[in-house]
Amino acid sequence: MTPSSDQIAEVLGSGGVVLLPTDTVLGLAASPAHAQAIEKIYTLKQRPRDKNLPIMVAGADQIAGLGAVLSESALKLLASAYVPGALTLVLALDPMLVPAWLIGRTEIAVRIPNNVLLLEALEKSGPLMVTSANRSGAEPPATTEEAAEQLFGAPDLIVPGKGAAPAPSTIVDCTRDPVVILRHGVVSEAKIHEVLA
Repeated sequence: MTPSSDQIAEVLGSGGVVLLPTDTVLGLAASPAHAQAIEKIYTLKQRPRDKNLPIMVAGADQIAGLGAVLSESALKLLASAYVPGALTLVLALDPMLVPAWLIGRTEIAVRIPNNVLLLEALEKSGPLMVTSANRSGAEPPATTEEAAEQLFGAPDLIVPGKGAAPAPSTIVDCTRDPVVILRHGVVSEAKIHEVLA
């Protein structure tokens, strides 16, 4: 049985790590309020500690709460048909406005997913650190069972399912003008340029 968004938010709120389907590949989620949960994601993936984790939010209001600086290109992309969806934006941070857990960071990679259960959980829990549920350097697994097998340890909750897309999100660096595509994913470069034209 699939856990509810309340159950997911409860596990995240108590410092747990959740393995769950997203609108792209499978993800590992943790609340930034719990340092040990973030540390657990790095351990599960064997991810290098110098690689910051991307952030998922329920909407633009949560992005504002992170102290993100929205350039003209970022605003256009946020208003496009690809948000919510497979579009991750790299945004600069205003050091005067960032929450405590982002102090010291100069930028973030943030995404609003197009997945009802995940959006409901984000509404309840606030912004989350979410990264692909694969061992660092390995291909994204097709199912949560496969993901659980390749991770180094066990998440605190597994939401059964599959990734909804074969590729991860497209990452666009909106701190530069013109923008730079850092990772090619579900949303094509042509579609990005169309939005920004």
